[in-house]
Amino acid sequence: MNDRSEHPAASPSGVRLIASADTWIEGEALRQLEQTAALPGMRAAVGLPDLHPGKGYPIGAAFLSENIYPALVGNDIGCGMALWQTDLATRKLKPERAVARLQGLEGPWDGDLDAWRGEQDLESTDFDSALGTIGGGNHFAELQTVAEILDRDAFSALNLDAEQLLLLVHSGSRGLGESILRTLIEQQGHQGLDPASDAAQAYLARHDRALDWAKANRRLIAARLLDALGAEAEPRLDVWHNLVHPLDWSGERLWLHRKGAAPADQGPVVIPGSRGTLSYLVQPSPDCDASLRSLAHGAGRKWKRGEARGRLSARQRPDDLLTTALGGRVVCEDKELLYDEAPEAYKGIDRVVADLVEAGLCHIIATLRPVLTYKVRRPAHKQPGHRKPQRRRA
Repeated sequence: MNDRSEHPAASPSGVRLIASADTWIEGEALRQLEQTAALPGMRAAVGLPDLHPGKGYPIGAAFLSENIYPALVGNDIGCGMALWQTDLATRKLKPERAVARLQGLEGPWDGDLDAWRGEQDLESTDFDSALGTIGGGNHFAELQTVAEILDRDAFSALNLDAEQLLLLVHSGSRGLGESILRTLIEQQGHQGLDPASDAAQAYLARHDRALDWAKANRRLIAARLLDALGAEAEPRLDVWHNLVHPLDWSGERLWLHRKGAAPADQGPVVIPGSRGTLSYLVQPSPDCDASLRSLAHGAGRKWKRGEARGRLSARQRPDDLLTTALGGRVVCEDKELLYDEAPEAYKGIDRVVADLVEAGLCHIIATLRPVLTYKVRRPAHKQPGHRKPQRRRA
């Protein structure tokens, strides 16, 4: 089903695309959506307005199946976003000073990992040296201000303060998730797993540990960043975008796969734009079954990775990309990544969120403006001023 409408109906094949005619969806993304919907045991497939092509499977989609498809979850199991309310007054932020203080966050944390794992109830893994690191791709840590409040009751219910900065962290399970998927594909290929099989149960156990690891990783990223800024914060939201979990659906036990999709059944979520646009804090509607209880997880890519530098370098130097159209600062010392994650490489977040609102899937609580986006410094090792984080409420 390639037709786009604000109130789409499921096609006979169980494929639904939630996007208006004004939202650009790449043909390859639609092909991947329909191809994935045809997998054995697949009951329904929903493409969200941020839909774009992935490595074999589309990103920005949710799938309901009788079977478990680890390859559909992907290698970044537990990738997601967490939001903190900081005690940093927006009016007191000195961006240049903050940028200077954010050093050494790419290297291994020099704190007590055993104690941290104990606090987070984590088992030890071979990848724990990456705990507290953001990673590449579209992952980031971002300080944001509240731009506009549209639903004051919902905003207050989250105990947010419009006069203080928010911290949004987007990261996942780093090499741990990749290792889990690689090992399973070497053994099982891309085939679906019978949920009752030993192979499925073994995968789910590893998958769930990766979810916990990813959440703990976001917490430690926040703790390191907050310590560098001499701040404290309290968590408000934390959701996963890549996972599979059981779901009772019309009297059946089925499996919901989210591939780059935010949950619509766990309360408010943040749908970020690019580093140069607003992000949206939204309240999902009570009935989101039409979207398999899922929302867009971001703006969605418009250009493939590796294309942006060729498209932009003639008119924008790397230094031009370190300040956004909204006046936000960007810390990214990897030139290729700086171009890959340029705002122009993404769809318009305003249109993506409007599609969700017009489809009756959510309403907007507030808009958030990025003021400092942290990606990566180079070289990634301990640098002057790097300190061991103290215990923070993050």
